[in-house]
Amino acid sequence: MKTGLVAAQFISRLQAWGQELGFSQIGVTGVDLSDAESGLRDWLAAGFHGSMDYMAAHGLRRARPAELVPGTVSVVTARMDYLPRTATPDWAQQELSRLQRSGEATVSVYARGRDYHKVLRNRLQKLADRMADELGPFGHRVFTDSAPVLEAELARRSGQGWRGKHTLILGREGGSMFFLGEIYVDVALPPTAPVSDHCGACSACIDGCPTAAIVAPYRLDARRCISYLTIEHDGPIPLELRPLMGNRIYGCDDCQLVCPWNKFARRSPLPDFDPREGLAGSTLAELFAWPEDEFLRRTEGSPIRRIGHARWLRNIAVAMGNALRQRNDETLRASLRARLEHPDTTVREHVAWALAQGPAQAGE
Repeated sequence: MKTGLVAAQFISRLQAWGQELGFSQIGVTGVDLSDAESGLRDWLAAGFHGSMDYMAAHGLRRARPAELVPGTVSVVTARMDYLPRTATPDWAQQELSRLQRSGEATVSVYARGRDYHKVLRNRLQKLADRMADELGPFGHRVFTDSAPVLEAELARRSGQGWRGKHTLILGREGGSMFFLGEIYVDVALPPTAPVSDHCGACSACIDGCPTAAIVAPYRLDARRCISYLTIEHDGPIPLELRPLMGNRIYGCDDCQLVCPWNKFARRSPLPDFDPREGLAGSTLAELFAWPEDEFLRRTEGSPIRRIGHARWLRNIAVAMGNALRQRNDETLRASLRARLEHPDTTVREHVAWALAQGPAQAGE
């Protein structure tokens, strides 16, 4: 591509096309991430990736876009806001209040609507098609959290925001309530400028993490993160972490809810991220009662579906045990007893643990 004015005009058009497709920001960066490799290496060496073996398996390829997709010379990054259209100005306070209602299930805001992988992938491909109309055929590959991509680092370098102390990307105009996607391209595009860090001395995310998973500024131990435990982790949840999970059954937003920058979080213009019935405001007992066929029906096209019914029940059982520790609710106890003979050993163990959290009852 020609440099100078022509290239700058193309980037402006690229950003305009992105907005037409529902993206709030488009950036561009190069592929030299060599100075990020040591941090990635140290994080893996510390075991902070937990059982996410694919992260270690791909190793430093995450920091080497041209090895992942040979011929790549530029990366187009895209940001898509996901607060639902109905979110009110006090949405964060509402979510924090939800965490205090022990009998209510809390699903991470991003997961209450359609699977973001599908939404972003389709729209990123349309953006790539628009680029091809302008540039002619070119090599590219679209990513939406679907391959060993150092996503946050690419976003930071392309000006989508800065790295917050919770390790997420933060922007002055949109907080952190957004998804990221990338297009690896074999066309040299002029990079967009990064932005400076604006966290300052704030430690709200570190102080607000319920499991102390943010072990130091910009350093996250995924093994303690509730999002990891409820989504990525298969098998029993560590006993010492269960009481800290509260009523969070899929994901965790705490570090974002307390972040001052999220007062600028933007609502999505897309209906895709509007909450589905049952995924906001439902009781733990209601969701625990879903048989597998109902779970599959209710979560079709949702990111939740990929954890499977057994892990769903495991997560809810932990939340029910935490609720029983606050009050002896016979409805919760009856719901748990109904799953004592579940065929999955992990579900049975978590149900038994949950029942043991409340005052002992006759016959148990």
